[in-house]
Amino acid sequence: MTAGSLAWMASLAFACALLGGCAATPAHAAPLSSEAAFNAADLGTTPPGPIDDPTLFPDDDGDSAPAAVEGARLQCVPYARAHSNIDLHGNAYTWWDKAAGVYARSSTPVVDSVIALNGYGRHRGHVAVVRRIVSPREIRIDHANWLDDRAIYVNDPVVDVSADNDWSVVKVWNIRSKSWGTRT
Repeated sequence: MTAGSLAWMASLAFACALLGGCAATPAHAAPLSSEAAFNAADLGTTPPGPIDDPTLFPDDDGDSAPAAVEGARLQCVPYARAHSNIDLHGNAYTWWDKAAGVYARSSTPVVDSVIALNGYGRHRGHVAVVRRIVSPREIRIDHANWLDDRAIYVNDPVVDVSADNDWSVVKVWNIRSKSWGTRT
């Protein structure tokens, strides 16, 4: 990966507030919880697994665990558009640029915003809806077609593994293998 592509990916990697609502709505950072769950020694590392916090989903009636919904036959873009207030079209790879001047963009996770990822596996780009802030280093997302299977994934953990804790390098939990993805 070149320095230019890494810098570009860093600017895209967490477009969480990218799309944090309609243009007239300012993006507000959600309060972060579980501050003690991470410390300076964790910077740039991948945890063994997602944080297991029984208070994380008190109102979800049983869907607190990451899960896949089979048979949905969806791509990530129409899923993210349908589950957020973002009305962008085209390849996920283009969403960050298309949001400029239309939606708030940031490198800070915000609940109900859209995260735009670039350079993941065979994907040219990927978008997902931020469901929860677990800690300063972990969020949960809902998204579709992550593993090129057109399934929907809910409560899927994403962890910031950047050395500077700036969400420029992330890993996504692979629900099927029950492990962090091998690529950042």
